[in-house]
Order: sequence, then structure tokens, then C-alpha cells
Amino acid sequence: MEYIYAALLLHNAGKDITDEAVTAVLTAAGTDVDENRAKALVAALDGVDIEEAMATAAFAAPAAAAGAPVAAGEAAEAPEAEAAKEEEKEEAEESGMAGLGALFG
Repeated sequence: MEYIYAALLLHNAGKDITDEAVTAVLTAAGTDVDENRAKALVAALDGVDIEEAMATAAFAAPAAAAGAPVAAGEAAEAPEAEAAKEEEKEEAEESGMAGLGALFG
């Protein structure tokens, strides 16, 4: 996660996200840096609109949390309705995390 945080910090500061910059941020934070992970992160972020990815992820997070506890009355729903809800929830999570999924290899 610290590699992603470093990239977000660089992005927020308006700096280019390069493997050297990520390495510098992590070194300044006192973290042992794996050069290959820094390079992989930068490669994964190539072509990613970070602002859009964050907005999409922030939008999808409340939708995922909304499906949490189920009331006792809802537990008796038909299996088809429950399956449709699960599929809808998974689609919302997938669409929101599609851009960020590349960060984790």
C-alpha cells in the first residue's frame, strides 16, 4: 500500500509519478524500497486517469457498504432476487475498481 500512497502523494503535489520519484518518497518515509515494485506501479499507472479512478472508487464504496446488514424480513427474499442483488453489487464494485485493479498486479 505504501507504493500507492507514494503515487497518490506525488499526484496530489502535481509531480510526475516516476519510479525515481516513488522511490524518493518511500525512502524519505523510511521505508525499504523494492525497485521492481516501484517500476511495476509506474507501469500500471501509465494511461490511468488518477482523478477519475479515485472518483469512481469513492462512488462505488458507499454502494458496497449499503448492502451490508440484512434485516430479518429481507432474509426471506426469493433466491433469484438475492442473486440479482449480489450480481448488481459485484458489477458496481468491479466498475469502480477497474482502474485501481491494475495497481495490484
